[in-house]
Amino acid sequence: MSTKTGSLMEWVVPSAFLVCAGWVVWHMPAFILDFFPPANASNVAQIQALNDSKEVLPGLPGLFGGTPTIVDWVALILVPITFVLGLRTQQVAHMEFQHWRAIDRVGIFIGRVTMMMILVMTGVMLYEVFLRYVIEAPTLWANELTLWIAGFVFLISGFYAMQQRSHIRITMLYDVVPRNVQRLFDILSAAMVVIFAIGLIFGSYKQVFIIKFQKWEMFGTAFDPPIPATIQPTILIVIALVAIQAVVNVIADWNLEPEIHSPDEIDEEELEAIKRSLGAE
Repeated sequence: MSTKTGSLMEWVVPSAFLVCAGWVVWHMPAFILDFFPPANASNVAQIQALNDSKEVLPGLPGLFGGTPTIVDWVALILVPITFVLGLRTQQVAHMEFQHWRAIDRVGIFIGRVTMMMILVMTGVMLYEVFLRYVIEAPTLWANELTLWIAGFVFLISGFYAMQQRSHIRITMLYDVVPRNVQRLFDILSAAMVVIFAIGLIFGSYKQVFIIKFQKWEMFGTAFDPPIPATIQPTILIVIALVAIQAVVNVIADWNLEPEIHSPDEIDEEELEAIKRSLGAE
């Protein structure tokens, strides 16, 4: 990848992916009715009612005789297209982990999408503050939407942190042992992450995907977003990605020289960046 960052494509592609993915998630009841219909007729009727009440463009007929409309299908098709385009267009910033591999493009792009989500969340909060305290007409949806987005940000940023090797590490023992022992520590650390991920997915799969997702459980508020139906599956998906990335990190970093951490160590580049941001010379 080039070291030049900040191009227009690096903003447009993650934003387009976020819009398409958000549309698909919001209209997921339509896809559930066609592809994962519950066995219980009452649950089917409940999801059909949710789909009718949450439809952004009511009146559009379902495509191919199904429930999803042509807009739903276009958004679904654009999700993998924008994802692949994002993998090919994103650049690594100078403060990010530089010893990346091709598979790290996934974590880097997901990190960019998470950054766009933070901007959206900030915009929603500012909009709500303006309406509440200036116009005195608060919304019914801003608080729940912020909570919903924040949940995704919290979860997905963990995957980005693992790809960047920026997770918390206790380096006091790690730094004093030989490189072969450090590799052993890396293997044990990745193994514990994988074991935890397998246990969590195995123990929660039915509860999450059969009960929460397939029934499309809502939040139960005025805005009523599908927070339980989306956040809980995201937990399992992200922990699986984190486990895969942990194994990838061990393989990719096997022949790298380890960083030596010191309590007196000062990152001069970061210090200069802080000074510039504060307007100091």
